[in-house]
Amino acid sequence: MTDSRPVVTRFAPSPTGYLHIGGARTALFNWLYARGRNGKFLLRIEDTDRARSTPEATEAILQGLRWLGLDWDGEPVSQFAGLERHAEVARAMLENGTAYKCFSTAEEIEAFREKAKVEGRSTLFLSPWRDADPATLPDGPYAIRLKAPRSGETVVRDAVQGDVTFGNEQLDDMVLLRSDGTPTYMLAVVVDDHDMGVTHVIRGDDHLTNAARQIQIYQAMGWDIPVFAHIPLIHGVDGKKLSKRHGAVGLHEYAAMGYPAAAMRNYLARLGWSHGDDELFDDAQARAWFDLDGIGKAPARLDFKKLEHVSGWHVARMSDAELLDQIAAFRVTTGAEPLSERQLARLRPALGALKAKAKTLPALLDQAHFALIDRPVQVDEKAATALDTVSRGILNELTAIIQDASWDRDELEAAAKKVGESHGLGLGKVAAPLRAALAGRSSTPSVFDMMLALGRDEALARLQDQAG
Repeated sequence: MTDSRPVVTRFAPSPTGYLHIGGARTALFNWLYARGRNGKFLLRIEDTDRARSTPEATEAILQGLRWLGLDWDGEPVSQFAGLERHAEVARAMLENGTAYKCFSTAEEIEAFREKAKVEGRSTLFLSPWRDADPATLPDGPYAIRLKAPRSGETVVRDAVQGDVTFGNEQLDDMVLLRSDGTPTYMLAVVVDDHDMGVTHVIRGDDHLTNAARQIQIYQAMGWDIPVFAHIPLIHGVDGKKLSKRHGAVGLHEYAAMGYPAAAMRNYLARLGWSHGDDELFDDAQARAWFDLDGIGKAPARLDFKKLEHVSGWHVARMSDAELLDQIAAFRVTTGAEPLSERQLARLRPALGALKAKAKTLPALLDQAHFALIDRPVQVDEKAATALDTVSRGILNELTAIIQDASWDRDELEAAAKKVGESHGLGLGKVAAPLRAALAGRSSTPSVFDMMLALGRDEALARLQDQAG
């Protein structure tokens, strides 16, 4: 499916809560499609539901997009701000004969539907005012309805779903402008997409029926119809529609769990889209590869194990500077204190070893515990079992040997082996009291990585604190 116009996509969330992971994926697909084609990615806040839309929810959505690393072009557009423009289009349709005034009351419409139900007919409302003589129209409040075709078909030519056909007898004369003068969502979306120059509407497949109705508005106005791409929803591991019972559904929850934004972009891109067998890729590759024909028709399934795998790959590939930025942002997200200069000075030399194994930022920080604590080191119950009288004596001997050693891994390891051998112990047995003294824990990074990161003075001081 081709379109010769410069690509313009949009993400159009309703500000009624946090940014859902499904919405985040929709935004990502739109962003990737536009950015990979030197196009524009626009943001529209669909805030016409004044009772449920809040500034706080709008800000939460913007923060979520910023965290995910999705930049948009221009200022976010408020749908509510375009009410007059939406009403103007409804009146233009009235003028060109593709819409009509409907004076039916809510009670009359309900009575029509009840009667149709009893008689076994379609409950789609057929307004008696559709073909009324203008001279007979009353002077009272009215809604403006689309004069939809009553026969034939409306075809949604979808880049993901293929051609989807709707019989026009299944689609009613939808209200465009209510009797109080406010536009409906269906009209507002079409007008905004047209006015914003949107060429590709990439959204969830729960909007597929809406597309048929919206196409009728495009046709009534003689406007170019955008390329539609309706993507399947995200399901839980059990194949059911994603909900809180499956775990985190808000993007902010994933940020708080310490998944780096780059990993989330990679993982979300693969939820419903594929490029051959490629599972792990960076942003440049995603932008170059992403296309609508790579989106599948079946719902994608959220898989936390796969997310962890993707996350670990991205953590391992990050530069130290980028990783420190991610850690700083993560601590802000979780309300933790920023790391001090002293902590950072110990953490930086350890990053190479830490990021090779950590799958998330909390996992990395947990392994970095030794670098983030100060003396005296608090030894936990399990690690304390490695500090018996013999082990403390070994620490004392080792401290004496390495005090004047050149502070490099090979020499430190050789010294530890030598002390161990003199007691008939392997390196693993010597490492246990070292872990306890350096980190206060029994599960830590390599003792030599810790000693190098801490530096001679700090490492020796910790060993001496526990030596016998």
